[in-house]
Amino acid sequence: MELAFGACGIFLLMSFITDIRTMKIPNVITVSAMTLGLLYHGVIGEWEGLFFSLKGLGTGFFILLIMYFTGAVGAGDVKLFGGIGAWTGALFTLQCILYSVLFAGVIGLCLLLWRREVFSRLRRVVAGIAGVVMLRSLQPWRGQEGEHLRFPFMTAVLPGAIGAYLFLYV
Repeated sequence: MELAFGACGIFLLMSFITDIRTMKIPNVITVSAMTLGLLYHGVIGEWEGLFFSLKGLGTGFFILLIMYFTGAVGAGDVKLFGGIGAWTGALFTLQCILYSVLFAGVIGLCLLLWRREVFSRLRRVVAGIAGVVMLRSLQPWRGQEGEHLRFPFMTAVLPGAIGAYLFLYV
């Protein structure tokens, strides 16, 4: 299993570098991670290994797909978490998602504090929620879509993956 985590770590580092530089994770990295993870576990563990890898791929992919539809992450992140799952399985992938989201929250809060935008953004969120509740429509919420705080999600995923590994295996 150490080889699987090592290979996954290489894909994470490549993704981190490209996401920091371009705010995108190329398909050559994500699709390779998914394909090679499935192949590795299929060869090493036969049908049981392939099933382990497919469960992990599906877990990472579909949870991040929901986050993608809400605008929280990009499509490259969705495919990357499919690759993480293909290499490491469902349990590690769930832990990695949890830690990554927690790190993303801390990073986002730090950015808001640094930019001194905490209270103005909080006011807009409360106003959007109040508008949705009072008008029973998502229109007030949709008006704020262009105002999302953006940063490379890999700045949260890499420490999230390290934290998940330390929590589960050390």
